[in-house]
Amino acid sequence: MESKKYKLSPPDFAYLYEECKCCYYLKIKHGIQRPSLPFPAVFGAINTRVQGTLIGKNLQELSPGLPEGIVESQEKFVESKIIPNTNLFIKGKYDLIVKQKDGTYIIVDFKITSPDDDKVTKYQTQLQAYHYAFEFPEKGEPKVITKLGLIVVYPDKVFLKKGQAILCFPPKWLEIEIKKENFLKFMKEVNDLLEGPTPPENPDCKWCEFRHHGEKYAHLFNNKI
Repeated sequence: MESKKYKLSPPDFAYLYEECKCCYYLKIKHGIQRPSLPFPAVFGAINTRVQGTLIGKNLQELSPGLPEGIVESQEKFVESKIIPNTNLFIKGKYDLIVKQKDGTYIIVDFKITSPDDDKVTKYQTQLQAYHYAFEFPEKGEPKVITKLGLIVVYPDKVFLKKGQAILCFPPKWLEIEIKKENFLKFMKEVNDLLEGPTPPENPDCKWCEFRHHGEKYAHLFNNKI
């Protein structure tokens, strides 16, 4: 019987995988997802509008401190072939793909957050996953990726002008080093996790704690009805 293939979403590496291996296992292997938290729509609106204005333009029009290149597309899905020696493939929606003068590409991820250097560590696996998917796509031609990075924006100043509040979001570029071998090694670890028994819960995982409280007390409330 053919082995099950597991679809991995790049954003899960920055949050779910690091927070609780048990919750990650339950989502990927059994389709049991954590309840989603409300996400303020304003962040998505800011992200989409800023990115949308850059299509067909040089990234440096946003800021001269950003890499040079023409923004080719925004917020589209990319899917990889099966990763060698695993049953895994990558599928996710990237933010921007930028074409450089030499024909190679930059993968850019927008973040509305404080521009701390620890963001490189937090999001590096997410960007490495997009890199792999572009170079080994399930469909279409591969792209040669030579740069990965975050454009981090955070409200700095506000101006009141003609009935409008104008927020300034100065962008900061945080480049992420391409580490293909490290990524493939990590993918093997993820594959081993998914092919093995259910991993232990993270004792600090609030979702696991909530689940167990439900198991413990739900019958008490039911008996009172």
